[in-house]
Amino acid sequence: MTTDELAPPARKSSISADDLIQAAMALIGPTRSMATLSLREVTRQAGIAPNSFYRHFRDVDALGIALIAQAGSSLRLVFSEARQRISDGSSVVRTSLNVFFEQLNAKERYLELLLCEGRVGSAGYQAAVDTQLQYFEQELTGDLIRLEARNAQKLHEPTVVAKAITRLVFSMGAQAVGKGPAQQQELLEQTATMVYMILAGARAMASPV
Repeated sequence: MTTDELAPPARKSSISADDLIQAAMALIGPTRSMATLSLREVTRQAGIAPNSFYRHFRDVDALGIALIAQAGSSLRLVFSEARQRISDGSSVVRTSLNVFFEQLNAKERYLELLLCEGRVGSAGYQAAVDTQLQYFEQELTGDLIRLEARNAQKLHEPTVVAKAITRLVFSMGAQAVGKGPAQQQELLEQTATMVYMILAGARAMASPV
């Protein structure tokens, strides 16, 4: 082995905040939270001196919060684009769930990150994930109201319905992480049935007796 092969990777002269985010993503996984990362690990992965880290983030916790925010924003864009391709209420549920479960295995691993940090992350990371879930709920509330109106229907407490669906889907998604295709499909079908039941109940409660 040559001296060049033994030498550590050359440090980069400049780096962006996104480079640090991607370095952190490369180090975590379904069972490893951002809270277990050290600044030295992240900077080594990114190929920079530790002091360069502080040009972009106060500490690793701040990096983790930024990563969670980016993951949530990117996922909402994916789901928004999927919803724009559908029109009737029944296909909204199926298409949205298909997209959600596809994201469990996406190379970007954004959904995996949210599920992991929401389950085993620090209190600060769990709060950041909860904020992202609230954004999902707000967007889903608007979608539900719009779709129900289009079909001349109403939901009882659409905001609560959106929260129930969001929390259910993320909970079922957490169970599906690391499962095989057949098991994930089974969980998807169970989730779809539960969502339809929530919607049916909310419609019944909104109808005059």
